[in-house]
Parts: sequence; structure tokens; C-alpha cells
Amino acid sequence: MNANHAHTQNQIPAASGAVELARSQRLSLVDLLHIAETLGAAGQHAAAADLYKNWVAFNDSNPAVHLVYFNYAVALTQAGDRAAAIQALRTCLKFNPQFGPAHVNLGRALEDFGQIGAAVEQWRQYADATSQITPDGLNHRHMVLQNIGRVLEGAGKLEEAETALLQAFSLQPEHAEAGQHWASLRQRQCKWPILAPSAHIPARKMLDAMSSLTLSCYSDDPMFQLAKAYRYNKTLVGSRPDLSRFPRRTAKAKVGTGKPLRVGYLSSDLRDHAVGFALCEVLELHDKSSVEIFGYYCGDVRTSDSTQERIKNAVHCWRDIHDVDDVAAATQIIADEIDILIDVNGYTKHARTKIFAYRPAPIIVNFCGYPGSMASPFHQYLITDNHIVPPENEIYYTEKVLRIACDQPLDRKRTIAPRPTRAEVGLPDDAFVYASFNGMQKITAECFGRWMKILAATPGSLLWLLTGDEVANERLRQTAEKSGIAPERLIFAPKATNPNHLARIGLADLFLDTFPYGAHSTAADAITSGLPILTVPGKTFAARFCASIVAAAGIPEMICATPDEYVARAIAFERDRKGLADVRASLERQRETSVLRDIPALARRLEELFWQMQGEGERGEIPVPDLTNLDIYYEIGAEIALENIEFENEQAHRQRYIDKLAKWHDYSPIARDKRLWPEPGSRAK
Repeated sequence: MNANHAHTQNQIPAASGAVELARSQRLSLVDLLHIAETLGAAGQHAAAADLYKNWVAFNDSNPAVHLVYFNYAVALTQAGDRAAAIQALRTCLKFNPQFGPAHVNLGRALEDFGQIGAAVEQWRQYADATSQITPDGLNHRHMVLQNIGRVLEGAGKLEEAETALLQAFSLQPEHAEAGQHWASLRQRQCKWPILAPSAHIPARKMLDAMSSLTLSCYSDDPMFQLAKAYRYNKTLVGSRPDLSRFPRRTAKAKVGTGKPLRVGYLSSDLRDHAVGFALCEVLELHDKSSVEIFGYYCGDVRTSDSTQERIKNAVHCWRDIHDVDDVAAATQIIADEIDILIDVNGYTKHARTKIFAYRPAPIIVNFCGYPGSMASPFHQYLITDNHIVPPENEIYYTEKVLRIACDQPLDRKRTIAPRPTRAEVGLPDDAFVYASFNGMQKITAECFGRWMKILAATPGSLLWLLTGDEVANERLRQTAEKSGIAPERLIFAPKATNPNHLARIGLADLFLDTFPYGAHSTAADAITSGLPILTVPGKTFAARFCASIVAAAGIPEMICATPDEYVARAIAFERDRKGLADVRASLERQRETSVLRDIPALARRLEELFWQMQGEGERGEIPVPDLTNLDIYYEIGAEIALENIEFENEQAHRQRYIDKLAKWHDYSPIARDKRLWPEPGSRAK
């Protein structure tokens, strides 16, 4: 935060003499702020700090001296003297203990020094002291509570973080960020129901605050997922960003010229991460005579990251843009003359969606990072597969859908440690072990209830889960006990390095997928280790991904039609060990010949698609995203989500929307679209 004051029309003294004027108490507050801001804008932060230092030394009786100390702290931070900035902020608060921006910045400065406890205490003191409801007090109280929640979440103190975020959300329910993190935290802690309305926040506000990724773990509704992404994009990017410096780019003539395409992969996850693991070998196998690959990395600085080093060696050009702003990053991509820019983040952590809004390449693609449509005006293509998005489901995507054999690349070169014994990982040798190594945010009350039915019908079996925080683990044990299942039948696997994690997965007997957000890279890990997976696909991208992997691995018989079939077959496999052994043997036979592991073919197919997009671009046929009626679909989707329907077939789902659209249209006519509200006499796709 910074404090600004408009400059008057009075004549401004030259900056060179400003220090002397400050010492002689002849530099007004307005002139001080103007000169210091001018110095700062020119990058002369040390000079601005020196001017503030001299002014406060000789003008400490001024009633606005706290404001100058605050701006002095900002200038010190910009000049790199963070310790002095902390001292300036503390002095600011001595002059005005209720000055909210100083509390906010002081907490952040302490956080930057790793003083997490001191930062939280600083914000908490202000939160406790600002019960008055004034506009400024409300805003600053909201900000410090949100900061408390964010820092505590990062420190793994999830219960305390949830409390602070709910307080912030209750203060300003129309500001979604606190509510977004609050809902996500409840999912990570398996706190059911996820939406717990309070006196201050109705369930609808909580649903509105959810991010599109959090919604994927909550609801199997692809139309609502699409509309949520559309709404999220408008909030994130704005309805129309300033594109005056970025005229629309057209595709260069390259088809048939022998010139390679320039393809940029932009992501925060080009590192030791599920996405980095997935793409690493693909990038190595790209035909460099056909495509020149540029890697744009926007994640945290990495050291000793073997996956990132491999990616750097595989690409034509590597650019680290994590500390470059969106405009500068887009400008660099334009300078690199990128033909096709691939968004490998979507709406995930550390995403830089605004870069794509500047359209720095003629063709922009959604691939590999986000399970769904971006629903943006600037993502033109989506690369996925026919299992995840069959042709009839393209109505749930604003991008043109292009397909590869399987939407889960993997790295066949990944190191796998020697397989441990069951005893070494805390499992008994003689028990039938069901496993689910998905993150806890994917476990819903209904999903866990199915697992409890399976355990109840298979005495002596165990459920092996990836650990959450201990409070969440204990919550699941208690829930199991309420279902009549001994809590010790839940075994929690501690976090492990990737080679050791891959080695241990295969010790289980059967992997049980989650719903509605199924296993993605985790499913590929299980298959790699020879572990069969039982899954039931839904309708959303996230709910169909695991079935795609299972089919690509050559065991489509492990895909169930309904949750009830999933439960029955999980029980049956415990009783039919030979049948399960046959599935394992089938996996092993097909290991090196399956579609899942044919990464050279995947690299070639991607290049075919890149050239297809390029050809369409050169012919002026780049698709325009269809955003028609998505605000209306959002309202209807929210109604349906609050009806708490966990699973229904495609026909019933569409009819539910059509019925609600008809009622809406009867009240206020709706423009026809190509989704579920087509022209009379025509049919939706």
C-alpha cells in the first residue's frame, strides 16, 4: 500500500533544493509528497527515502507526520532497506496507532523476514482494535484478517486460517478472495458440508465465492463449471483490459515454407511438479525442425530442480518471467515472435492469465494445466481427448476442441525407487488394501460414504490415504467410526519424495478414484506402478480424466457406469483376487505398448495440431470463443448446485437446465444459443 495526495497548482520547488527546504521546515506536505513520488517514479528510491528522512527529522510536530513516515517506509522498501522500513512503520504507528495501512504493511514486512508469528500478531492486534464500522476501518480490518488467513494457511495452520478467513468473508461477502480460500480450506480439511451458511453469509454467497477449480471438487456440472470460469475470468482480467499497446496479431505465413513454428509453453509448473513431470519428455521429443519451443516460467525461483533443468535443456529458449509484470511479459512474447502460445496453468496457483489477455500470439491454447474450459475471449483452442470431451460435450467449452489420444502425458524416464515392503510403509502383509492417493480436497462426504460401505462389506480390508494435516486425518477417523468402521482401518501415508512415492503405490491392491474430481497425474502414477484403478466418470472434465487414463492404459473394464456399480465392483474385487490379479497382469503386458506410454506419438500428434491451428490462422479461420448466455447459465447452475445433486446422467442433467431455461424465457426472453437453448426446430449439439 502507498498513500497518495493530489498535488495543488502551487509552484513546486526543484528536487535538488528540497532537502534543504525540508530541514528549514519550508517544504509543505503536498510538495514533499509530489517531489518524492516524482523521484520514485524515476527509480530514485534512495533519494526519495532521504527526502522523507530529512522532512520527518525536522517536522515531527506536523499532524500528518504519520503519513510521511508511512511513505518513508514504502520508499525504504523500494530502495531495498527493509529493516529500516519496519522501523519507519513502527514510528508511524506511534504517531497514529489506528492507521490501518501501516498495520497492513508492517505485517507484510515481518512476513517477508520470515517472522510469521509476529506478522500475524501485528494484524491480529489491529483486527481486535477495529470493531468500529467505518469505511476505512472496515476495509483495513478485512485486509488484515485476509492476510492472517493467507499466512496461517501457508504455515499449515488450517483451522486458525479458516477462522480468520471466515471473519474477513463475513465483513465483506461481496469480495470473493477470502471466501474463495475459506471454501478451499474446508475442502482440504474434509469439513462437510463444505458450504456452511452463517447468519452473515448465505450459501449462495459462498458458492459465488468459490474459484472454478474449487468448484470442480464440489460439483459435477459442466455447464456451471463453464459459467463459473467465465465469471472468474471477468473478475480476474476485467471485462475489457487496455489493449491500446497490443494490436491484434495475425498469423504469419509459415505453412509450406519450411520455417518452424514458434510455440511457447507458459506455466508456473515447469519444474518438479505434476505438470512438469507430465510435459518433460514431450518437450524433449518435439521435432525441433518442425517447432521451436520457448519455455516461459512464471513460478518461484528453483534451485537443484532436475525436472526444470531437463526442460531448460529441451527447449529452444527459456525465459524466467516470474518477476516481470504482465505487460512486460506479453511484450517479450511478442518480441520472440511466438506463433502459438500455450496456457499450461489455466486458473491454478501462480497463473498469469492477464498475459494471455493481451493476445501476445495469434493463437492461444488451453492445454495440460487446467481441467476445463477457460471461458475467456482469448483462449481459442483446447487440446484434450475424446474420453474427456466427447463431441456431444463440446457445448461445455468455449474453445475449439482438438484431440490427442490421451490428455495425460507422462515421463517414462522418471526415477522410481526400489519397492519397499508393506511393513516398511506401515501396512500389514495379509490385508486387502484399497488406496486413494488423491489430495484430501477431492474427498467429498458422498465419496467417503461409498468407501465406508466398501470397508463394511470387506472385513479385514484397509483404506490407505495420502495424509492431510493431523486434524483432518483425525476427522476422517472419527467419521469412519460413526459409520461403524474401526478408525485404525484408515492408514495415512506420509508425504514422500516422488521416486519413493511411485515405489510404494503398487503395494496396494486396488486404487479407488474420487468423485467428482478424479485422479489425474496420480492415476498415471498408479498405472505406472502397476496398480489397477476403479473409477466412475461424471460429466465435467475433472470427473472424466481418470477414465481417460484407465482406457489409455488398456483396462477400460475398470470404468464403472454409476457410483453403485463402483461400490459393488470394489467389493467384488476383494472377494475375487484372481480376477484382480488378471487386471494387474493385463496392465503389465500392455505397459510399454499402451497409448498412455506412447509419448513419441503424442509429441508428433501435438505438432500436427499446432500446424492445423497455424493453417487455420493463416486462412483467417481462427475460432472465436462463444460466450453467449453464460451469465444466465451461471444463475441456473447456481440454483442446481444448491439442490445438492451429486450424480445424474447426461440426459437428466440437460433436461434440468432446459426446464429452468424455459421458465426463465417465459418471464424474460433469452437469446438463442448453440448450447441448450437453440433455435426452435434445431437441436443442441
